[in-house]
Amino acid sequence: MPHRAPYWWNAHSGPWPALLLPAALAWDAAARLRWAFAHPFHAGIPVICIGNFTSGGAGKTPAAIAIASMLHAAGEQPFFLTRGYGGATKGPHRVNLDKDRARDIGDEALLLARIAPAIVAADKAAGARAARDHGASVIVMDDGLLNPGLAKTLSLVVIDGEWGLGNEHVIPAGPLRANLGFQLDKADGLVLVGDGAAASHIEALAERAALPVLKAEIAPEKQHARLRTKPLIAFAGIGYPDKFFKTLDELGCNIVARMSFADHHRFTGQEAGTLLEHASRLGAQLVTTEKDMARLEGESQLERLKSATIALPVKMKFSDERAVGKLVVSALKRG
Repeated sequence: MPHRAPYWWNAHSGPWPALLLPAALAWDAAARLRWAFAHPFHAGIPVICIGNFTSGGAGKTPAAIAIASMLHAAGEQPFFLTRGYGGATKGPHRVNLDKDRARDIGDEALLLARIAPAIVAADKAAGARAARDHGASVIVMDDGLLNPGLAKTLSLVVIDGEWGLGNEHVIPAGPLRANLGFQLDKADGLVLVGDGAAASHIEALAERAALPVLKAEIAPEKQHARLRTKPLIAFAGIGYPDKFFKTLDELGCNIVARMSFADHHRFTGQEAGTLLEHASRLGAQLVTTEKDMARLEGESQLERLKSATIALPVKMKFSDERAVGKLVVSALKRG
């Protein structure tokens, strides 16, 4: 289900992490148990996993797209493999951009399929078979670091340099999907996005774990003239909406209203009407993320909102593409 991160996930003091410790221990034990009895499927082709240690958005999808673009340039035929979070389809299903909608396959699958063929599958092993049978030479898996059903050739973990790992407790006491040490053992490298408050801590963590750090930025792919000439109403239903708002601020935009929704939020006609009314009253331009735009579909009010809204496309750029390329080439050879 779409969710908002509890406030204590980023707090290093307070009663909730301690009170929720028994539940966190149970969550961590369940993750370890899944691995203890797993028999990972080997796809026969390289599998590059783009994951994260925490619940919520960190930039996995832009990272997966950046890696797939590198693979294209190297003459490979990458296929994306994704769960299709927020959609009803269990798969395996090859995304059809002419027919599929976010309510069926999730917003991320639609973005990925614009770049390379994408398979939506709850069962990662079945999805990998489908990708291989459709002609994939390499699989780029969006999420799935802790999924033991599919053997990975290379696992890169995306971490936001501003938010870091929160309070470093396991769900529900904190944002970690499992004990940090357990997850670090599954990683081959860390993708550090931005030079925020947590960046130095993450770099120190990587040094202790003997993992390479691949520094990156997520920046607007292109700018729209109307973003600067009119006041903006910015809305977003992603893991960290403040990151989107901050990007607009850095572009020098005049944001007159900011509206945050839960991650993968499914907008209603009433919400669409409210946004449109605000924009009309303030003489403002509506702007959102590409993921949110993908979910503006169906009833007439949502289609009206989509027509009136600008999406701000973003792209991940690595500071040292050669270092990333070496890891990817090594994975191709091993696979």
